[in-house]
Amino acid sequence: MSETACILGCAGLTLTADEAAFFRAVRPWGFILFKRNIDTPDQVRALTAALRETVGRADAPILIDQEGGRVQRLGPPHWPKYPPGRAYGQLKTNDPLVRREITRLGARLMAHDLRALGINVDCVPVLDVPSPDAHDIIGDRAYGDTVDEVAALGRAAAEGLIAGGVLPVIKHMPGHGRAMADSHMDLPVVAASLEALEGRDFEPFRILSDMPMAMSAHVVYTAVDPKAPATTSRKAIRSVIRGSIGFDGLLMTDDLSMKALKGDFTARAKAALAAGCDMVLHCNGAMEEMTAVVAGCRPLAGKAKRRAEAALGRLAKHVEPLDLSEARARFEAAF
Repeated sequence: MSETACILGCAGLTLTADEAAFFRAVRPWGFILFKRNIDTPDQVRALTAALRETVGRADAPILIDQEGGRVQRLGPPHWPKYPPGRAYGQLKTNDPLVRREITRLGARLMAHDLRALGINVDCVPVLDVPSPDAHDIIGDRAYGDTVDEVAALGRAAAEGLIAGGVLPVIKHMPGHGRAMADSHMDLPVVAASLEALEGRDFEPFRILSDMPMAMSAHVVYTAVDPKAPATTSRKAIRSVIRGSIGFDGLLMTDDLSMKALKGDFTARAKAALAAGCDMVLHCNGAMEEMTAVVAGCRPLAGKAKRRAEAALGRLAKHVEPLDLSEARARFEAAF
């Protein structure tokens, strides 16, 4: 039986019998963890092992949003706090190579934390280039205010994760930086010209188009498709994401439960897959919603399956050596 083209969450610190039975029947490609799923290192390790047992795949992707700053699912007392993306771009040095080195080091340390728990995918780096008048949902999550800063530090973060045996997910493709609304609550509509979008918003994703996975933006770009957000827009995915950006990795949706999307959950899943997303993501662990999402999904096959296999093929078999105490001391000294 093939996997289903979805990534799902669970409700708590351990799997319920109903969740385990549902995952065994559905066989989602992967899972995602949030703070509600995190207590102690031993508990998280047990949960990731239990999730993988339900689908019978030792390398099944288990995702988390561990950016640092405001978006950090693991934290004290068991795990270090990490700075937001912007802090790396503001390191007090005249040498851009130092900023790159420390950004890579931060991601390498995060990968160490995650891999020890059985988590093998981090939804980082944020490649959005923020506009000064935009909603602050991106804000200090961005590495800088220019394409060059965002792309250089975004690549450094991605390389640090890969070196530590964790896959990066570039987000939010093709760019959330101009959005005047938080897509968790409303549907942002960006009215910038295609020329402006191509030269700024899309460019970091083009520079990192070799990455294994990306997450779509629930944002309408009127110059591309005035009727649908990128997640459910065939035009945006074909002409921009697969076209001008040139991304051929695994494209997953942002969370289907965000209020930017309309329709029931079955319709949302169907629309995203029909538009060209390879995988749908549903995060909150609500069984009724997950059941509806799965009803709109399909087996993982064709190009989507090839991209999923290629992404997992990028997981390092042998991670880069790390002197943990020296690396943490060097990282903390930089800030």
